[in-house]
Amino acid sequence: MDISYTILIPLIPLAVFLLLGIFNQKIKPAVSGYIGVAGLSASAALSFYTAYQYFFVVGKESGIYKTIVQKVTWMNFTDTLHIDMGVLIDPISIMMLIVVSIVSLMVHIYSRGYMKGDDGYTRFFSFLSLFSFSMFGLVLATNLFQIYIFWELVGVSSFLLIGYYYTKPSAVSAAKKAFIVTRFADLGFLIGILIMGYYTGTFDFETLNNPEGPAILNWASTSFMGLSVITWALILMFIGGAGKSAMFPLHIWLPDAMEGPTPVSALIHAATMVVAGVYLVARLFPMFYFVEDGFALNIVAYVGGFSSLFAAIIAITQTDIKRVLAFSTMSQIGYMMMSLGVSGYEGHEGVGYMASMFHLFTHAMFKALLFLAAGSVIHAVHSNYLKDMGGLRKYMPITNITFLIAALAIAGVFPLSGFWSKDEILVAAFEHNTLLYVVGVFVAGLTAFYMFRLYFGIFWGKDTQYKHEPHESPLSMTFPLMVLAFITVVGGLIHFSEYVSADKAGFEAHLNIPLALVATAVGLTGIILAFVFYKKENELPSRFAHAFGVFYKWTFDKFYFDEIYLFVTKKIIFNLIAAPIAWFDKKFVDGTMEGIGNKTVVISKRIKGIQSGKVQDYAFSFIAGVVILALVFIYLWTN
Repeated sequence: MDISYTILIPLIPLAVFLLLGIFNQKIKPAVSGYIGVAGLSASAALSFYTAYQYFFVVGKESGIYKTIVQKVTWMNFTDTLHIDMGVLIDPISIMMLIVVSIVSLMVHIYSRGYMKGDDGYTRFFSFLSLFSFSMFGLVLATNLFQIYIFWELVGVSSFLLIGYYYTKPSAVSAAKKAFIVTRFADLGFLIGILIMGYYTGTFDFETLNNPEGPAILNWASTSFMGLSVITWALILMFIGGAGKSAMFPLHIWLPDAMEGPTPVSALIHAATMVVAGVYLVARLFPMFYFVEDGFALNIVAYVGGFSSLFAAIIAITQTDIKRVLAFSTMSQIGYMMMSLGVSGYEGHEGVGYMASMFHLFTHAMFKALLFLAAGSVIHAVHSNYLKDMGGLRKYMPITNITFLIAALAIAGVFPLSGFWSKDEILVAAFEHNTLLYVVGVFVAGLTAFYMFRLYFGIFWGKDTQYKHEPHESPLSMTFPLMVLAFITVVGGLIHFSEYVSADKAGFEAHLNIPLALVATAVGLTGIILAFVFYKKENELPSRFAHAFGVFYKWTFDKFYFDEIYLFVTKKIIFNLIAAPIAWFDKKFVDGTMEGIGNKTVVISKRIKGIQSGKVQDYAFSFIAGVVILALVFIYLWTN
């Protein structure tokens, strides 16, 4: 299979970014929107063509989907250690191409209506194209350093889009917060890459992931604090992934990132950028699984499980609809991490790996739908808060139906796509870790409850007296909603396990009816409770909030993690560590250098008369020197 054309998939958005960025003031806003949509349409078409060719034309070779790589060497360090730039095609990179292209294209189309009339319209589309280029480059990377380069470009794109409203202090603060938090995580990623390269002698994914290769077979050659250095490298790289995917405790940037325009939330912080961490673990899954009996993979499982529970609890109490969806994203990403962490490798044992990728695909569609529908609501009522909403089903029928479909999907209601992918995750957890299974089932109930709290609060609840009567969004905004809703309905029918598996051989997955019934019952219980609490305005929510007292307040304030980070940063790092170091630097380091400089100046002032440039001074000095030498000579001669 010739894949040389696939380089165009990221290069087309790059060309659009350069075109719109350079000619920002010369291109009419309406034209820039069409250019952005046309560029992503071309990349999406190439992505779908690649998927068709890979799965249905080339197919399996000896029962396994092969990995196809085309690359050129960029930097040489040793015979085996070098940085390449190229394209890697395998089941998960194909899956990610489809996810990124669909969601990005829908966001581009949606943005034409949502951002209409905005002063930075062309600039916005150029930033969207930069992000798409970065994400396409990330998923096609052939080695650790190539993925790191695009990983950082994704971070830059996120910074630009979160801080798009740069005259708004809260948006600037949110952009800096996201950038700084993920920089700390990415430092761990970079150190992990360097350790991996030094001890394995390669950055190449094919070589690293070969179960019979030296990178996996020789992992125990060097150890540190009881763990092999390869395990430490994997843990450090997971820290980078946890930061990008907003896993606990590096989650604090994600809720604030909602300061960007709503299409940005759908594109970056719901469907694509935040799953980069999941994709990284999946890309290196053989190493995570085989090295040291999967020690690093256990960390992935428990961090994911705790993050999913932690975020779901917080989501119940939030009143900003975009923040509810942000914590929902964190919870669902935790589900994916947990599923990877409890997965085996061969055949059905790898159901966790398959389920994680399946949920990544389905979640991308219905979460993007939820964010875009939320944007449609915000566009109509000019507020993010539930208190300003209610009864909108009468005014916004398309938004109402599509939001309901997405809410049912994330709640795991049969036969929508979320039911199938979430069921497989719970099956994997049940077979490998009972504790995480219980957490997963409980989170499923919480998810159904907070999502229908949101749905009933927006579209039912009180009949708010709006200053201006809300109306349905234009076709440019509702068309993406309908497309994503359609994919949400039919996406679960894909026989995903036949295409994506840990060993690339595929297997036939079966519905575990008892576990599915348990999860469905829990989800329906959450929906029914939300119906009782929020279908009509009543006192139950306030009574329960009062009953939970301090715990409710802690949950509403996100367990004060922002305050804890600020305290540690300002009071401990700045005051107790940075301030003494700054004092020592100023008084001793700078003081020593300044003292040497000052003494040099004083001495130079005193001796500069020696070179005055006056002949009479030089003559005087010459004669005085001769006289002194003569007197010394006479003294020595006479004695």
